[in-house]
Amino acid sequence: MSWRKAARGRMRAAGRDDMISYVTIGVDSIAAALPFYDAVMAVLGHERVFLTDTWIGYGLADGIYMPKVWVCMPENGKPATVGNGSMVGLHAASPEIVDRAHAAGLANGGTDEGAPGRRSRYHPGYYIGYLRDPAGNKLSAFCNTDVFAEPEPWPKAATRRAPLG
Repeated sequence: MSWRKAARGRMRAAGRDDMISYVTIGVDSIAAALPFYDAVMAVLGHERVFLTDTWIGYGLADGIYMPKVWVCMPENGKPATVGNGSMVGLHAASPEIVDRAHAAGLANGGTDEGAPGRRSRYHPGYYIGYLRDPAGNKLSAFCNTDVFAEPEPWPKAATRRAPLG
């Protein structure tokens, strides 16, 4: 059995059959990114499970080696760039954890892109804070577990109406 098949089986057995396998976040310096990501990820319950001169890997602190967030220097040797409209959303267990993650990011070289709190244009149970890492990549820490025991399902795409413009 391949390691991928075995890992997939362990994830399903643990109730984790995620849609996204992982994300990569490009930076120009692992040394500059490391304090920021170590601090933010630790608050969110993720641990560093991989580190080289050009890659950092973070996974859930559950003993299953399956990094979900990779911070890396571009393989092509060109400078990392920030995507306009790109953002990685990191789930937090509570509003307090969102607050702590945001504060940890700011204390470790990040910049504020929106203080933690509720937004009137978002789902009422959504609590979110935005920041940028030292390289300028936009991240959010969010939760929606403080209002609903189970996240309320969004209407199916075919029935959901969004305003245009």
